[in-house]
Amino acid sequence: MQQTTSTVSKTQQAIALEERYSAHNYHPLPVVLDRGKGVFVWDVEGKRYYDFLSAYSAVNQGHCHPRLVKAMQEQAGELTLTSRAFYSSKLGGYAEYVCKTFGYERMMPMNTGAEAVETALKMARRWGYEKKGIAKNAAKIIVCEGNFHGRTITIISASTDPDSNTAFGPYTPGFITIPYNDLPALEKALADPTVCAFLVEPIQGEAGVFVPDDAYIGKAIQLCRANNVLFMADEVQTGIARTGKLLCSEHSGERPDVVVLGKAVSGGMYPVSVVLADNAVMEVFTPGSHGSTFGGNPMAARLAMEALEIVKDEQLAAQSERLGAIFRSEMQKLVDAFNYVKLVRGKGLLNAVVIEARKAADGSPKTAWELCLLLRDNGLLAKPTHGDIIRFAPPLVITEEQLMECCRIIALSVKQFA
Repeated sequence: MQQTTSTVSKTQQAIALEERYSAHNYHPLPVVLDRGKGVFVWDVEGKRYYDFLSAYSAVNQGHCHPRLVKAMQEQAGELTLTSRAFYSSKLGGYAEYVCKTFGYERMMPMNTGAEAVETALKMARRWGYEKKGIAKNAAKIIVCEGNFHGRTITIISASTDPDSNTAFGPYTPGFITIPYNDLPALEKALADPTVCAFLVEPIQGEAGVFVPDDAYIGKAIQLCRANNVLFMADEVQTGIARTGKLLCSEHSGERPDVVVLGKAVSGGMYPVSVVLADNAVMEVFTPGSHGSTFGGNPMAARLAMEALEIVKDEQLAAQSERLGAIFRSEMQKLVDAFNYVKLVRGKGLLNAVVIEARKAADGSPKTAWELCLLLRDNGLLAKPTHGDIIRFAPPLVITEEQLMECCRIIALSVKQFA
């Protein structure tokens, strides 16, 4: 009994400290994680869970992959940061590796996904002025309703999510917002000659894994090309094999002008992001026009190359595609069996299940949050988004046997939810 009290107090203490001293800009599931390995994480009490969020798809290669741990340890003893005031022995090789891996001529190294999106926005505007001939300060960028590209002032100016942008004005002008998955609306917006770019997620992750029509991305790229507008794919969450291809946009058969990557570029070991484009677009950046003290640092370069090699060596894109189909098939059984499990959708191992809110016998609400608490109790961690949607995105290193065990945990929790 004494041990139980002690371990519970460690959980309570950790939560209390975070609540007391950290800004309240998140609403975490009440579990305190202490270590991770592969598809598993353990809390401070020693209980093991399957991680079905993967740090919002940042740990596609699994927690603490031994190759990444080794690379980080080695680089930490050599050189971690130079700034871009000097050349680094790692950055050139990293830039070449990334460009050749994704098929672009240039890259801009940054740290976070939001920084990379900001970089793409700046690049698109300057391209609009210098290459397309848009009048000074008149360039517009098309975005979609329900988007999530980050939370900087400029990015939330393009957001329709009140949680992100309420009471943070004045907002940055220059955005046109259209419905997602609506080609006629895009075509109409592209008729404006001051439009320089269309920024879009191939799948809207934070919106609840909203997958557009199969032809949407490909035709959108074609429309942008016909109107001399940059198509910019935000693949921070959908990239790095998460949806069954190295880039989600590859499913379309067309090539974006700009690709924004982050999260799993480093396997979750370190903040690393990158913007990819060809010379004709990237050359608008000149010395002093953009930068980052940490962008492209030796540690980031070493980890990113190793993380991307793991994706190739372990064939994680094919693994994601195969296991994702199995997962959706198993979830469809729950949709067919329980009327409050409304639908499953996704691509690869980026999936979501929509749960209809209910009331318990005592009148208390039963929402996706309560189902996530049941999942936690049964050994699987997932998080709701937009109230009624649960996103399921395990590390791509998960095996079929482990995936089936997780499907059984989800089925059990759904039955208990009843």
